[in-house]
Amino acid sequence: MDTHHTLTDQVALITGAAQRVGAVIARHLHGHGMRVMIHYRSSADDAAVLRDELLQQRPDSAAIISGDLLDTAALPALVEQSHARWGRLDVLINNASSFYPTALGTISEQHWDDLLGTNLKAPLFLSQAAAPLLAARQGCIVNIADIHADRPLKGYPVYCIAKAGLVMLTKSLARELAPTVRVNAVAPGAILWPQHAGEATREHILKRIALKRQGEPRDIAGAVRFLIAEAEYMTGQVLTVDGGRSLNN
Repeated sequence: MDTHHTLTDQVALITGAAQRVGAVIARHLHGHGMRVMIHYRSSADDAAVLRDELLQQRPDSAAIISGDLLDTAALPALVEQSHARWGRLDVLINNASSFYPTALGTISEQHWDDLLGTNLKAPLFLSQAAAPLLAARQGCIVNIADIHADRPLKGYPVYCIAKAGLVMLTKSLARELAPTVRVNAVAPGAILWPQHAGEATREHILKRIALKRQGEPRDIAGAVRFLIAEAEYMTGQVLTVDGGRSLNN
């Protein structure tokens, strides 16, 4: 399949796309011909820089949109504005995520609302709003899950619960939206270290990875593109990209 031809001028809304993995996904899909709507919450400068970078490569191929994903009532407008920009919406990528430890005994309702809100609630309501538009294009949804949806990461119970819910959301939506919209997920392993991961933690994790190295954001971006462009007979699946870390019990 000529993926470049397949993706040319298709439109993707990518949440949390101003920085880190989201920005790499945006660049990668743009490089394969897609138009990208770069969503951000507070990283306005980074989003603008990325948009301008992509526009220099190809006119009218990137735009930015801001929004707080915890504001559920505003999510349909986020989708509608993304659709209105180019008159179509082919792909929704639920990438935005909150990630931080919540040790048992210290968990607050605010932790719950934030972690469940960004990782699970927002993807549900964005998907619900986008579903009719995606169906019109025979489009798809790609959720960015986590290997810890299946194997809990100590000290991060609320985050793990949220990502486990996102995996079930992926499977549920795949049933609900079939046959017109495919819904899949990518589950990354060690890709970018969080700021609070010390050297000892990093070494411990690397020892448990079969390939003995950290992954790169482009590994996730490539998996996302595969699910969009080449996985026409896949839905309700979680594609694990972790260097073999989940092989260890």
